[in-house]
Amino acid sequence: MAAGPAVLAALLTASLLHGPVTAPACDAPVPSTTQPGYLVADPDCDVDGTPFTPVAGSAVHTGIERGAAYRIEVPRRWNGRLVIFAHGYRGDGQVVFVSNPRLREHYLDRGYAWATSSYQLNGYEVGQGVRDSHALIEVFSRVTGRPARSVLMTGESMGGHVTAVAIEEYPRAFTGAMPVCGVLGDTALWDYFLDANVTAAALAGVPIRFPDVPDASYDAEWRARVTAITANLGLPASLTPAGRAWSDVVERRTGGERPGFAESFAFWNAVTSLEPFADLPFLFGLYPGLSGRAENVSGNRHTVYRTDDGPRLTPAELRLNRDVLRVAPTLPPDPGLGSIPRVDGRPRVPVLSLHTTGDLFVPFSMEQIYARRAHSPLFVSRAIRAPGHCDFTQAELRAGFDDLTRWIATGHRAPGDAVLNPRAVAATSFGCRFTTETRAGFPPCP
Repeated sequence: MAAGPAVLAALLTASLLHGPVTAPACDAPVPSTTQPGYLVADPDCDVDGTPFTPVAGSAVHTGIERGAAYRIEVPRRWNGRLVIFAHGYRGDGQVVFVSNPRLREHYLDRGYAWATSSYQLNGYEVGQGVRDSHALIEVFSRVTGRPARSVLMTGESMGGHVTAVAIEEYPRAFTGAMPVCGVLGDTALWDYFLDANVTAAALAGVPIRFPDVPDASYDAEWRARVTAITANLGLPASLTPAGRAWSDVVERRTGGERPGFAESFAFWNAVTSLEPFADLPFLFGLYPGLSGRAENVSGNRHTVYRTDDGPRLTPAELRLNRDVLRVAPTLPPDPGLGSIPRVDGRPRVPVLSLHTTGDLFVPFSMEQIYARRAHSPLFVSRAIRAPGHCDFTQAELRAGFDDLTRWIATGHRAPGDAVLNPRAVAATSFGCRFTTETRAGFPPCP
């Protein structure tokens, strides 16, 4: 998922053109042939309606395949290798569209071709993203007339989830993977959304509920509860003791004590949430109870909430764990290719991941969850000191890609950060090794 849903009203949508791009303007929408009610945007145009411009000397192929638009770019001196890019969450609109990877020019400079799919569906539909991304391997071979001799998978945010599942579902199809700011913990992301909200309510002394089926009045009820919660916690900028305790809980649920967390916590509390709750502070618009229990993947029945790292629960922690609302999931992680597929964390190819340490949308703890599951030398994680979601510089992304491809070529493991070592994560220098720029409002490296 991206930092917010895409603004779909500005789109110009889809053409059925196949082959090298020559069209000077954008075509009108065309109905999806696979998803009733959906439109497929013109893959010859960018999301703002500007015609896509190839890099000089590259060959571009676009089209619509089984309800998903695709875009492919091949450099003049192609090295036979292909990068497949999986985009992030785009809200629930019914227009699908392609977008370029941020490393587009770098891929081409390094001799790599790249391909991307709109997916047939919007929403949090990882399984569809996996199928449509994998299908690009065959599409690439067919439209270019030259099969790729190796394929690397990459994606950001929800696209990181797509990436992690794709290399497990099709282990022989890929030679490596680079998820960035990825949802590598599958349903653990929704557990975190639950954790943040129920602990805020408990610490604020505001009763909340998790309805089976939210009725028409529940949104207004939740807004009233959030108003009381934020007042009692002193959000966004004047934290009460209860607010400071909530900050401590969120820090531990998102990766543990680490430099820059206070600044990141303030940053995210000043950001408004996603539609239709854009009037609420960010995390409160993500409460899973707003969707009800019918298809709930979040749970905290056995979660122990901490505000410090001592050997025993303090009296205040005991009260918090006694008072917090407990919820059981009604759906387990999907072992197949459903909306939220399970990530087993068993890569058979090198995986190099990047994540910002201050991300409180798709938190840094996603890296730790995957690292624990994988427990493998094939996984390397890099911490980037930034508060935002997917807030990477081009230099940070380029270094990750170059180190991953070198690892694949030589067998020499790329360097990374000790994300499972609490002392290393808490050190004032954590994340400095691979961070290229000091972000505004974030403490500089010592």
